[in-house]
Amino acid sequence: MTELKYISGFGNECASEDPRCPGALPEGQNNPQVCPYNLYAEQLSGSAFTCPRSTNKRSWLYRILPSVCHKPFEFIDQGHITHNWDEVNPDPNQGLHTLCGAGDIRSNNGLAIHVFLCNTSMENRCFYNSDGDLLIVPQKGKLLIYTEFGKMLVQPNEICVIQRGMRFSIDVFEETRGYILEVYGVHFELPDLGPIGANGLANPRDFLIPVAWYEDRQVPGGYTVINKHQGKLFAARQDVSPFNVVAWHGNYTPYKYNLENFMVINSVAFDHADPSIFTVLTAKSVRPGVAIADFVIFPPRWGVADKTFRPPYYHRNCMSEFMGLIKGRYEAKQGGFLPGGGSLHSPMTPHGPDADCFEKASKAKLAPERIADGTMMKLSSSFKTELQSMGQLSLSNTLLLHLHLKR
Repeated sequence: MTELKYISGFGNECASEDPRCPGALPEGQNNPQVCPYNLYAEQLSGSAFTCPRSTNKRSWLYRILPSVCHKPFEFIDQGHITHNWDEVNPDPNQGLHTLCGAGDIRSNNGLAIHVFLCNTSMENRCFYNSDGDLLIVPQKGKLLIYTEFGKMLVQPNEICVIQRGMRFSIDVFEETRGYILEVYGVHFELPDLGPIGANGLANPRDFLIPVAWYEDRQVPGGYTVINKHQGKLFAARQDVSPFNVVAWHGNYTPYKYNLENFMVINSVAFDHADPSIFTVLTAKSVRPGVAIADFVIFPPRWGVADKTFRPPYYHRNCMSEFMGLIKGRYEAKQGGFLPGGGSLHSPMTPHGPDADCFEKASKAKLAPERIADGTMMKLSSSFKTELQSMGQLSLSNTLLLHLHLKR
């Protein structure tokens, strides 16, 4: 596989053009009367046009054909992503399953958590989400993700974010599985650092954005574009690949991040700091200090706290927590939590380490020690969701058909 190139930086104003078409990016304006190479200018907006500059998200794409060139969408009756969290209908099939969520897609406020399993690439079809942003966490297998902005290779211990409205297709090379956090109505941001200062946690320079790449490809049998809108799936056919963007510029892009680059902040005296020090990305609500969702990891680090029970302590809180394990063993449940698994802790429900972990940590000699080597736990690596304004996460289980598994 040819090594892919990226642009670095989180939320930056970037520009790219496929080197096969030098000069494809117009100079000095967004929408010239005639674009270079007779390309079509198309704006993708991730925010309202009148948002303040600091939160305004948009990118201009210069493509061989506009994305409007497709046949009418038709409802796909075989499956949907639920927005009614009282719908608890287990489904044993492979694909993308919604485990839990909160809020409401139609009011553009909330989130959903999915897991996926597949071993078949999305040949001649792509997907885009009208409901929100997708934070994808592969746990096993590589994902080669084609987007309108270029290609990204995402492997376990990396994450990627495909923002609302962006079309993408995925190639897999083996049995592949992982987690997805979907948020409605907001975008992921880097958390405010407060007294930490200017540096630390996930640094902006470590986020990678794909460079322009296009294919000018007719699809005789038809190319299928799948859209998720208000939790339901629709499909349209077109005659060409949607990945025909020759150049682009803007600050509304897909991006990836390697979790190994996370700069861990931790206690060096006694007691625990709050888990918010492990936040990689946050999706803020309108209430200051309250997130719709936080993506938190517990990566390898040193434990040196004196007079302290070092594993995660027993607690009850006003958040729902969904935990998944990318690799290794979870320090608080070393025998009972496997990679690819998940657990849900509802608000004010007590949770913490198992009895063996408690007994061992209570008697351990408190010398400096490496914690979680070879492990990546997400909220222990985890999704941490703060949902005071929307109620707790509720369980559900449905199937999305754009990722599938060969029988």
